[in-house]
Amino acid sequence: MNILVTAGNTQTPVDDVRCITNIFTGRTGGQIAARAFDRGHAVTLLTSHPAVLDAIPGVRDRTLPEWRISPYRTFDDLEAAMEKELTTGKFEAVIHAAAVSDYRVDGAFTFHDGQFENVTAGKVKSSHPELWLKLTPTPKLVDKIRSVWGFTGVLVKFKLEVGLTDAELLAVAEKARVHSAADLISANTLEGYRECAFVGAGPSGYRKVARAELADHLLDRVEELHRPAHFGG
Repeated sequence: MNILVTAGNTQTPVDDVRCITNIFTGRTGGQIAARAFDRGHAVTLLTSHPAVLDAIPGVRDRTLPEWRISPYRTFDDLEAAMEKELTTGKFEAVIHAAAVSDYRVDGAFTFHDGQFENVTAGKVKSSHPELWLKLTPTPKLVDKIRSVWGFTGVLVKFKLEVGLTDAELLAVAEKARVHSAADLISANTLEGYRECAFVGAGPSGYRKVARAELADHLLDRVEELHRPAHFGG
């Protein structure tokens, strides 16, 4: 298979020198990409942290053309890279593990004399007594994979929630999977993401997978889903 994997966080610029981001380093996506390549697949990895791969061992030499890494930094970078790759039509599976920003900064403001003053600049001054950032939602990139970019292969979505029980997490995950027309979803909570994840599809189709087994389990499922389409049943 030719597999596209996204990994890492996205930066949301406040100005030309500052940004908002999240805590995720792309290690999970990097591990999935590395295992996919070791299992004989061609892999393109879009990641905000290419250096993470240095600490992930492999059994094949990671060289072109079957192994490609494309770094990105911001939400806009990732969106452009995904559009460029997916509209080629060459991928048979997409594993979208990147932790994408839900909001972008739409201006910096101070509040003075009862009104907001826009102080957006290349570098917002540090002398303001307080700073208000206007955040607006970003589009859901996973929802564009099929509806906008026309991808028809195997799609894996990732979902992270906070403070949910297992039952609540599975309900949220299944709703999110259906919404994005994903074949599989990997879901976990912030409290437990280092230990395990639920992987599956359908009301009763989820399995709790240890973190160390996640990459191989996901790839097993992706290969199973791809095989009927590839071999005609």
